Amino acid sequence: MKGFVDDIEDLTLTNSDFRQVLYTGHHLQLVLMSIGIDQDIGEEVHEDRDQFFRIESGEGEVLIDGVVHKVKDDDAVIVPAGARHNITNTGTRPLKLYTIYAAPEHRDATVHHTKIEADASHEHFDGKTTE
Repeated sequence: MKGFVDDIEDLTLTNSDFRQVLYTGHHLQLVLMSIGIDQDIGEEVHEDRDQFFRIESGEGEVLIDGVVHKVKDDDAVIVPAGARHNITNTGTRPLKLYTIYAAPEHRDATVHHTKIEADASHEHFDGKTTE
């Protein structure tokens, strides 16, 4: 199949991996995330790429350049390139979301089952796409 077509809400809600790359194009990448209770993605800055987040389930806080925003089911967040950001799960269940990087950030098909595994990995997009 060319491109990506699937039920993103179902995929997001049933995902139990901290990070799972679903699709990598030349200019964007679709990634599922499940952030555990009292966990975060880790403060970071992407100097050369924008990032979109869609919260499908749970509650949390998004930090963008020092400003904290509460987020919940159905909220969307855009982090522009160069902004320091983090997402923290403040709820009582895993925070389920998907993110779109524009341009890609991770190697295609990357799966990190836990945040510890993700933090230990030093992988980055290597130019190879899903197709």
